[in-house]
Amino acid sequence: MHTPSDGVSTIIAINSGHHSQSAVKWAVDHLLKRNLSCVLVHVRTKTMHPHDVADVPKHGRPPTQEELHQFFLPFRGFCARKGIAAKELVLHDIDVPSAITDYVVKNCISNVVVGADTSAWNAIVRKFSKETNVPTSLAKSLPATCTLYVVSKGKAQNIRPTGHIPHQQHIHVIPTSVSKIVNILQNAPLIHPRKNLADSSDSEDTPIRKPIKDASGRDFNHVWESIREFKEAKLTEHKSHPHEYTNSPRGPTEYSLMSSSSLSSSNQSSPANSDSTGQHLAPHLNDKLHRNHEVVVNMEKEMMKLKLELKKTTEKYGMACKEAVIAKSKAMELEKFRHELEKERNIEHAKEAEEAALALAEVERQKAKKAIESAEMSHRLAEMEAKKRKKAELIVKHEQEERTKALREVVCNSLAYRRYVIEEIETATDNFDNALKIGEGGYGPVFKGLLDHTVVAIKAVRPDLAQGERQFQQEVIVLSTIRHPNMVLLLGACPEYGCLVYEYMENGSLEDRLFQKDNTAPLPWKARFRIASEIATCLLFLHQTKPEPLVHRDLKPANILLDKNLVSKISDVGLARLVPPSVADKTTQYRLTGAAGTLCYIDPEYQQTGLLGVKSDIYSLGVILLQIVTAKPPMGLSHLVERAVQTGTFEELLDPSVTDWPVEETLAFAKVALKCCELRKRDRPDLGTVILPELNRISRFQ
Repeated sequence: MHTPSDGVSTIIAINSGHHSQSAVKWAVDHLLKRNLSCVLVHVRTKTMHPHDVADVPKHGRPPTQEELHQFFLPFRGFCARKGIAAKELVLHDIDVPSAITDYVVKNCISNVVVGADTSAWNAIVRKFSKETNVPTSLAKSLPATCTLYVVSKGKAQNIRPTGHIPHQQHIHVIPTSVSKIVNILQNAPLIHPRKNLADSSDSEDTPIRKPIKDASGRDFNHVWESIREFKEAKLTEHKSHPHEYTNSPRGPTEYSLMSSSSLSSSNQSSPANSDSTGQHLAPHLNDKLHRNHEVVVNMEKEMMKLKLELKKTTEKYGMACKEAVIAKSKAMELEKFRHELEKERNIEHAKEAEEAALALAEVERQKAKKAIESAEMSHRLAEMEAKKRKKAELIVKHEQEERTKALREVVCNSLAYRRYVIEEIETATDNFDNALKIGEGGYGPVFKGLLDHTVVAIKAVRPDLAQGERQFQQEVIVLSTIRHPNMVLLLGACPEYGCLVYEYMENGSLEDRLFQKDNTAPLPWKARFRIASEIATCLLFLHQTKPEPLVHRDLKPANILLDKNLVSKISDVGLARLVPPSVADKTTQYRLTGAAGTLCYIDPEYQQTGLLGVKSDIYSLGVILLQIVTAKPPMGLSHLVERAVQTGTFEELLDPSVTDWPVEETLAFAKVALKCCELRKRDRPDLGTVILPELNRISRFQ
């Protein structure tokens, strides 16, 4: 138990609610600034029964581990951070205010801090329920020497000031007669008996009592003094005449004080009794009793007045209880009505939500239905397009077969080129001696030979290639029916063995000259600009072939040959394709089953989709133009040049073998080439209206 010697004058009542946190915080900030110690008190009431109270220490006990974690640990840490020594205590009682009040009285506590909820709803609940309002009960039961602080929302809402000490009245039963008053006074705990009645005359101790006053403030201590003297006289008489008390039914130890009312009545009604009584009473005591008779009568009147007031108070309390019961019943009815209303509202909300969900489901169903119909329509359209495409492909295939058949007949029967027998070819190439080999194409080697006293180039198609015969026929048809100054000239052929005889080009291919094969002299920039213009001119001629445009499909520096005057001529048209007129009228392109050509020169869109058009050759032309001015490999060349143009380092990419590049014209040349290298066909410029006029302008630059 914490006694006043501990120096603790403040206790804080806590529980698991947040109001206790507010109370502890307020006490630490406002009340414990000087006295850095307090007691944290928690009252256990849930498991208490009246017969269990005696088993629990009145002074409280330390908290258990579970209680420590549940109630005290947060407050212990908070107090420790503020430097406050907080002690923890658990009290057991049926009533919380009673437990706190008893502890305050026994330990002389000066300050009590409690938390409270002052919200309107909790006030209504407490009014119509039996729940104890701890702050209110403490305000009524605590001694006036103790100050009560009720903390709510971080502020002390109710502070009970210290007043005078009220008189403690230990008479709990209102007597209805003076006789009962005497009995109460005799048995009241205000008089503490001496240790030994036999030694009473020798002892100097006086009875310890507290003053009793009536409602008017009159003191009755002289009555106690008279009763004490009367008891001493009776005890002295008992010692001098012990035989008179031997036969007494009470005996000396059971002697009790007779009521003042009976004494008074006996003195007035019966003289004999008065004489008998007077023998036992000391004269001075008798006089005092007569003097106090009026006081006793006044006390009786005061008791009657208190009884009437108690009756009125009881009636008022009964009326208040009835009103409370009625109010509680009304509150329960209102709560029931509120629950029913809320239930109906929830049902309405549920119905509305269900209707909304059904409407949403209907909307989604309609959307799904439309989506299914749209998908079915798209599927039907796709099937129709597939059928149309398949039909067009069959038509194209049939036309191509008819054209191939007709061309084969032309090749076999036409006199547009000279026919050579295999013996002539073998003699001209010295039986295809490797020493006379001047090149290797994708479809066979090329040899230098002499026919009819003329130096020629003979290409022998490899017999193991499935496309060899087809390429041979295509090249014979194209070169025998189409003539242009910048296309290589076909002198003759050997159809039986697939050998083609071309005019001999002394300076080889453009690729050999750009990379200076065999240490040949570099091409001057004027010749390079002129060659670019010649290639574009011949390519435009092929694209404008009537009635069908002709796409080369394999345009690259290796297939551009240079004669002794560095005049360029396009060769190797074996992969060239005539675009069918049924397609060329609208799109100038049609789909092939497989892309043909050389990597890095093939149109990316044609390679991905198989759609062939005249702008497929424009991409190849753009790569060739970039190689003409840079003499670099084609892999990633367009990105390299584009970055150099953007960063202003284009001059560093030019072919260093040429030292007098006209930078401005060369830059314009490169920009045209970059436009030709766009990934999408629709972004590439037109050959006849944009590319060729610009190349002709640059080639005329002096």
